[in-house]
Formats: sequence, structure tokens, C-alpha cells
Amino acid sequence: MQNWLFGLRSRPFFVLVAVFIVLSVLVNTKTTQEFDIYTISHFQAAAGNPALDYTMWAITEIGSVTWLVLFSIVLLIIRKTRRIGLVMLLCLVAGTIGSGYLKGYVIDQPRPEMEFLGTKFPYEIGKDTFVLGTNGSFPSGHATRAAVVTMIAGYALSHRFPKGRYLIWIFPVLESISRIYVLQHYPMDVIGGTVFGTALAAIIGNKLKLYKIFEPSKA
Repeated sequence: MQNWLFGLRSRPFFVLVAVFIVLSVLVNTKTTQEFDIYTISHFQAAAGNPALDYTMWAITEIGSVTWLVLFSIVLLIIRKTRRIGLVMLLCLVAGTIGSGYLKGYVIDQPRPEMEFLGTKFPYEIGKDTFVLGTNGSFPSGHATRAAVVTMIAGYALSHRFPKGRYLIWIFPVLESISRIYVLQHYPMDVIGGTVFGTALAAIIGNKLKLYKIFEPSKA
């Protein structure tokens, strides 16, 4: 699990940065546009089952800034999980602002304009509001935050649940699928967000010495 956290000069960091740059170029040059539209059209056609529609809506709402920040604050308040909460909170803030800046001012990828044809939700689907005056889509802020929470929580649980720690990656997978299902993002958006969030959490977690949570308490 040590390799879940790495520095700026590490091989995993360079790999993730390279992958993110490639994805960004492909999206910015509209190379993946046909694939994105084709895929999201199938998701649009699949909508209409109330149980599935509400499930996807609930999952996508979990990835909003409010709920995940509140979760990290709860961890921050509890003494035993204070460092975990601090690292997670900083990663969530950095990830939300970073992804917002990228999709608002760097990468030219507008959000899908397709109409959701499924069940009408209780209220409007949440969007990131950090990109004032823009409607950017790549990378997905929800996918970024889901990857951040997964990296930090997965690392924290690694000693107690060594064989099942990878199951926590179900969360970002479901979050990404839900964002496409409710027509808020294209596939490349959530892939890019996951890569961005993973790299960010690993770097910040390493810098803030998250590994100290496994050291014996001096108290």
C-alpha cells in the first residue's frame, strides 16, 4: 500500500500526468467526440426505469462537494481520524478547484446538452459551481472527488482490510457511471477526473505524511 502515496519525482506520478495530458489533448482536439456522443446516447436511451434512475441520481449526488466535505469534516473532528480527515479535506478542496479551473479555462469541452428522458428527479442534478461563467466538462469534478476519497480512505483501511481494500474503488466507478447516466458528463470527462483525483490525493497524502496514521500513538 505504500505505493498508493508517491512524490513528484516518482514513476507513478509521471505516468498519471502523461495519461492526463494525453486525455486532455484528445478531448481538446475533439478526437474522442464521436466516441463520447455515441456512448452517452446509449445511456440516454437506457433511462426510464424509476428504480435505476433514482439510484443513479442518489449516487451522483453523493459525489457533490457538500456531502464529501461534510464527511471529511466529521473525520477531522474525531481524534483518531483527524489526520485522515485533514488530508481528505485538503484534497477535496484542491481537486474541486483544480478540476474547475481546468475545465473552465484550459480544456475546451462543453457539457452534454442532451435531455434526460428518464424519471423526473426531486430537484435539479448538482453541478460544480466553481467555474463562474463557464460550463466546462473535462475533467469531472465528481469523479475527481470520488477518486480522492477512495485513495485516502482505501489507504487508511489498508492495514485492517488488506484483502478487500481494492473494493473501495467501486465507489468512483459507480460515481463515474452515474455522471454519464444522468447526462452530466462524457466518458472521457470521468476518466480524466479519476486520473486527476488519484494523482492529487497521492501527492498531497505523501506530502502531509498520511502514513503516520499507522505509527503507534505516543499518548
